[in-house]
Amino acid sequence: MARATAHISTGDAYATTIKVSGRTLLADEPYSNGGKDVGLAPYDFLLSALASCTAITLRMYADRKGWTLRSIDVALHFYRDGDKEIIERTVKLDGDLSPEQLERLAQVTERTPVTKTLKQGVTIDTNFA
Repeated sequence: MARATAHISTGDAYATTIKVSGRTLLADEPYSNGGKDVGLAPYDFLLSALASCTAITLRMYADRKGWTLRSIDVALHFYRDGDKEIIERTVKLDGDLSPEQLERLAQVTERTPVTKTLKQGVTIDTNFA
């Protein structure tokens, strides 16, 4: 399935080069965490994955059904409340949709691949080479 690599060295604070799917991305920490803010922070990537997966999945579903859905906007906010980590997701749909179609899209939103992965958790097996 998906694969990614990350490389960080000395001299650039926390700037990290990520290679994934033939593309190169840059991650960093904001100034407030000692970085130089030259790339997205790790939680920015996490939210980006969830937001894009939500939008893409809803677009695919509506297209397959032939529903009039002109645009989809997904806004996310990650925060901590004590020991609990929370992602608030707000989905704005612009389309000519019935209440039944809106309900179905709400159900689909809760079953997007990244949503399911985050909700059920994931096993991380770590090895040192």
